[in-house]
Amino acid sequence: MRVLAHSGARASVATVVTLSDATGSFRFPGLIIVSGTRTMGGMQIWVDADACPNVIKEILFRAADRVKVQVTLVANQLVQVPRSKHIRSIQVAAGFDVADTYIAQHARTGDLVITADIPLAAEVIEKGCLALNPRGELYTRENIRQRLNMRDFMDTLRGSGIDTGGPPALSQADRMAFANQLDRLLAR
Repeated sequence: MRVLAHSGARASVATVVTLSDATGSFRFPGLIIVSGTRTMGGMQIWVDADACPNVIKEILFRAADRVKVQVTLVANQLVQVPRSKHIRSIQVAAGFDVADTYIAQHARTGDLVITADIPLAAEVIEKGCLALNPRGELYTRENIRQRLNMRDFMDTLRGSGIDTGGPPALSQADRMAFANQLDRLLAR
């Protein structure tokens, strides 16, 4: 069989692959072709990309090429990434927490996970990963329990009909805090 065509923004990610052999052409929706590998013994950065602000992704793209660290964005939709051997995008099936589950299953001890999802952060911290939110807050074994309790409390309030509002817009100070914390983690 040979690949006749693929759809997707980059050659490194295809969401539909068409294969051809003597009996005809076959389409495989959802088949993902991924390029890029883990740096031998090095940290990999996993990004919960569905809700990650674009400005944070741009900071990560620059860092990936600057320090030659593998950055993998995981989302249930196609995510545009620049051409780089250090950056890749993985599209998972649509569904509740599918991207989170993928990251939790593939992240290894010492990896860095970028997420605002507190349950995902708690899960990867238990595996020995680092977890950083897009506002520059490093989740740790010491503070994650408090964050989970507050998240659950706010969820209970929302469930009872109380409008708790959402988080404020990402500020320039948040962007700087994220970039500075990322630099500190990459310098380790």
